[in-house]
Amino acid sequence: MQGLKNHFAIVDGRNDPFKPTAEEIIQICDPRTGVGAEQLLVIEPVTEAGAGAYARVRIYNPDGPEVEACGNATRCIARLFFDETGLDEIDVEINFEVLHCERDGDNYSVEMGKISDQWDKIPLAKECDTLHVDISDEGVSDGVAINVANPHLVYFVDDFDSVDLAAVGARIQKHPMLPESANVGLAEILDEDNIKFQVYERPGVLTQACGSGSCAVVAAAFKRGLIKTPSANVHMPGGSLKISYKDAVSPVMSGPAEYCYSGFLKR
Repeated sequence: MQGLKNHFAIVDGRNDPFKPTAEEIIQICDPRTGVGAEQLLVIEPVTEAGAGAYARVRIYNPDGPEVEACGNATRCIARLFFDETGLDEIDVEINFEVLHCERDGDNYSVEMGKISDQWDKIPLAKECDTLHVDISDEGVSDGVAINVANPHLVYFVDDFDSVDLAAVGARIQKHPMLPESANVGLAEILDEDNIKFQVYERPGVLTQACGSGSCAVVAAAFKRGLIKTPSANVHMPGGSLKISYKDAVSPVMSGPAEYCYSGFLKR
């Protein structure tokens, strides 16, 4: 499936458990040896932490490690489950948290849990003002650090196209203030309701879209006083997402999700 051109290989491991090794994940996600995907998703039965949810989903980066969240992946999974059940609302367990999802026509919304701007929750290496993080590089400075189940560092600029995000992001991700690295986002405020945005994600990919990053940039723009309400359309190379906050820490992400094809993996 794909959400705003973020492609995901999804394996149903509910009846036939699938516990991929790092080597298998790399092979599946590599388009030269497998399906080709930005992440591998595995559907599993829920744990005790997900009691009441329809299913559990584990998310793996293309280099092997399991990650905490992906908004575009969750929207794709939500559509899969909606079509499987005929429901228009469903709960999904991801990273031992239950996320509520809804269908509205061709759009799929996900309540992304709770964000945090506490330095040790990002995490950063030492205490600092997370609204003004002193990590700079060519064309970017004064970042905003926010955790949306994974770490994000967002930079606002006046001229989006003047920054080589792939080069800058690769260097920033290695900064000693980021012990777990971070997704590095570049943003330009277009107007009160629209933000131009792109993310250089862990483990080193310039993505077409990023759901959790979109939640981070709207929160960062609101906290910095760049927009008046915590709601905006986030425009990325792969398409746009609508982000709104139920309260100061609870983002809701809405956008499309599409099927590509289905088949079987040979083991």
